[in-house]
Amino acid sequence: MKKKLNIKQVRPLIRMAMEEDLGSGDVTTNLLFQDGTVAETKIVSREEIVVAGLPVLEEILRQYDERLTMTPHFRDGQSAHVGNKLATIRGPVRSMLSAERVVLNFLQRLSGIATTTSRYVRAIKGTRAKIYDTRKTLPGWRLLEKYAVRCGGGYNHRIGLYDGVLIKDNHLAELGRDFPGRLKRVVDEARKVKGLQFIAVEVDHVDDQLNHVLKIPGIDIVLLDNMGQWQLKHAVEMRDAMCGKGKGPLLEASGNINLNNVSEIAQCGVDRIAIGAITHSAAAVDIGLDR
Repeated sequence: MKKKLNIKQVRPLIRMAMEEDLGSGDVTTNLLFQDGTVAETKIVSREEIVVAGLPVLEEILRQYDERLTMTPHFRDGQSAHVGNKLATIRGPVRSMLSAERVVLNFLQRLSGIATTTSRYVRAIKGTRAKIYDTRKTLPGWRLLEKYAVRCGGGYNHRIGLYDGVLIKDNHLAELGRDFPGRLKRVVDEARKVKGLQFIAVEVDHVDDQLNHVLKIPGIDIVLLDNMGQWQLKHAVEMRDAMCGKGKGPLLEASGNINLNNVSEIAQCGVDRIAIGAITHSAAAVDIGLDR
């Protein structure tokens, strides 16, 4: 499930982070240390986390100074305890200290997303549901943040507007009262587009919309937006009755879902749960660079 991270795609972000932090040079470090001074340091977890971002850390070090080397002691996606050494860094102390903040900014944020995602994944263990992210990501960070979600045991929704069709409530409103017929024509056209991951349709009402949507072939996912548990259960029952159990489009719950209610949501029988909070509200975890 954890696809390899394409470092080439995130190099522009790394360079931007370096430029805004390093500027014309690390004045403090250059005053304190000679260029030839070599040191060794550890990247240490200061809380219980799921690790994400070690390949990014290695690339950051390379960008600062090719003489910096990193020996990882964990792999992305593994759980680390308080005091665990995630990696060892060796090389020129000037470059090492100059890179510290950028290294930690990336590693703390990405591990924070992976750790948050893993909490949601654990909360729904034993149900059929899977945790998915959304497009609620920091500008420029989407590929990294979605990678961190995978490290935490979650799954990726569409990357952008180009690789999946999501017909939302505003789109349906524009289709007018005769939306089933017009929606079917849209779905038929979407099926001809190459490179799409899925075709999804959002519904706000089970009885007024879902019953029509389930009759349209070619829809992969029905998004159940801001629905209570009884509505979600009703939607699952309707889908199973109309399409057959285990058949028909996948049902995805979204909206107002948190760690306090995600288990109950999953127990309603939905297949997917989309949670924007695993990216937009994930807190950075506490990781330090210790000599």
